[in-house]
Amino acid sequence: MCGIVGYVGTRDVVPILLEGLHRLEYRGYDSAGLAVLRSGGLKLHKGAGRVRNLESLLPKRMKGHIGIAHTRWATHGEPTDLNAHPHTDTSGRIAIVHNGIVENAAALRARLERDGIEFRSDTDSEVFAHLIARVEADTLEERVRAALHEVQGAYGLAVISAENPDRIVIARNGSPVLIGIGEREMLVASDASALVRHTQRVVYLDDGELAVITSDGYQTSTLDAKPTRKESSVIGWGGDAYERGRFDHFMLKEIHEQPEAIQRALRGRLDVRFQTSHLGGLRLEPRDLLEVRRVKLLGCGSAHTAGQLGAHLIERLSRIPADAEPASEFRYRSPVIEKDTLYIAISQSGETFDTLAAVQEIQRKGGRVVGVVNGVGSTIARECGAGIYLRAGPEIAVVATKTFTSMAVVFGLLALHLGRVRDLSPSDGRRLINGFQALPRQVEAILADDKRIRDIACELVSSRSVLFIGRGPGYAIAQEAALKFKEITYLHAEAYPASELKHGPLALIDPETPTLVVLPRDDLFEKNVSTIQEIRARRGPVVAVTHPGDPIEGVEHTIAVPKLAPELDPILLGIPFQLLAYHAALALGRDVDRPRNLAKSVTVE
Repeated sequence: MCGIVGYVGTRDVVPILLEGLHRLEYRGYDSAGLAVLRSGGLKLHKGAGRVRNLESLLPKRMKGHIGIAHTRWATHGEPTDLNAHPHTDTSGRIAIVHNGIVENAAALRARLERDGIEFRSDTDSEVFAHLIARVEADTLEERVRAALHEVQGAYGLAVISAENPDRIVIARNGSPVLIGIGEREMLVASDASALVRHTQRVVYLDDGELAVITSDGYQTSTLDAKPTRKESSVIGWGGDAYERGRFDHFMLKEIHEQPEAIQRALRGRLDVRFQTSHLGGLRLEPRDLLEVRRVKLLGCGSAHTAGQLGAHLIERLSRIPADAEPASEFRYRSPVIEKDTLYIAISQSGETFDTLAAVQEIQRKGGRVVGVVNGVGSTIARECGAGIYLRAGPEIAVVATKTFTSMAVVFGLLALHLGRVRDLSPSDGRRLINGFQALPRQVEAILADDKRIRDIACELVSSRSVLFIGRGPGYAIAQEAALKFKEITYLHAEAYPASELKHGPLALIDPETPTLVVLPRDDLFEKNVSTIQEIRARRGPVVAVTHPGDPIEGVEHTIAVPKLAPELDPILLGIPFQLLAYHAALALGRDVDRPRNLAKSVTVE
């Protein structure tokens, strides 16, 4: 959450900062600001609203070669002009931008106010500027280091000072920060998307590290001033991957990128010879996998619902007990960590704070945890040291579409891998591989039905509430569908197991409350049809996402998807719900890519 970008070099800094803010806006868009060092000192401009609002505040001539900028998702303090970052000390000579939460901010603030410091904002972040200003030291990095020893909490921090006008000092603890390496210039950002137009070489800071960047290079060290050695990485995506291209919204672009994302997820991972999958990144030999007695999947939001689908796939194909749990709840119930359980941490960004905390809790107690992430070089990927990359490519829209589908595909590959180590037959392995290979073109066929799905979506927007139901893995798809719908339409949406409808939710059914049913033509088809009749008896409208076949009595609208291997059918059944949510939000005039109150990467607790 929130976005940081900074630059030091020979070029004009303001256009670089603004471009970076636009690319980071999906991480937070309540307010934005920038601070630039000039010969006359430090110049600051900030305000509530989007980055385009900030641009309108800037003077036409604003030159400088070093600066920091921020786009905010509010945690402490409302999204106002004064609460926008950057924040400065009393003298206006030091400016900071901060992602994260200062847990002891109230105590620090009270102490500083007793010493005569007047705070201008309601944020926890402002304490950094005042703490740094009060330290007496020769260099900015020494002042920052001393201030950080007083702070408890999470931070990605960037600091500039008029007293040291050649450098930016950055630090990290629990919130991502990376350095971009250029020619006679250096950049800093909280996400690689802000850097790709300028460099492909980056260095990721680890927790407890501090760095000083100048136009000539960078130096990293611990908070105790011990030098550290860092290896640079190469960003795998060019700048075009972060553009909308011919699409009106990133969400629509990313929905249509799913066939390619699936192909990348499968590339090099299907072992036709032995009818299994090859997942070398797990770093687990067959004998290690045979020792696994349980699988626990941990994620938040769409990563959690993907984990629920993954648990069904793993249990069905490998016969290993598997379940999914919100990572945000996991560590707070003092979980029992078992040596023969394989824990899987799921995160699109690889930076989700709650999921990272769950990883660390498992590792502290001696458990074995692997990551399923999209962010190469991300904290969870590095913390786990083993896992599976999604290869979905950058996802800019706040809601997950192609990354959810890629997670489902990866869990299918993992389930196949675990199953073939155990009792899954070669013929079943071959059948599943054929299904995986058919997935991209089947998704393309669903996307071609966009107009019909749009027409159905436009009928849903007059509803006060929408229900989503399904059974087994279909319930996981219903949960993800409801999540997407509520995130970007702001309409109430709930998901229930179809079998639970008569145990309470049936009271919600009326002619104004449509029910969307995940309805595969499988061995539970007739039971699901019986549930539909219960809804129709209460005059509730029904929309079914199902497979081609005979008309279903009581269903007002049917969206047909191709039938695949039964285990993989839920992946295809989920695609129309993405388009339904998109078109419904569009019909309501919502900001599809940046829904209110939400941000893409949740790096705070």
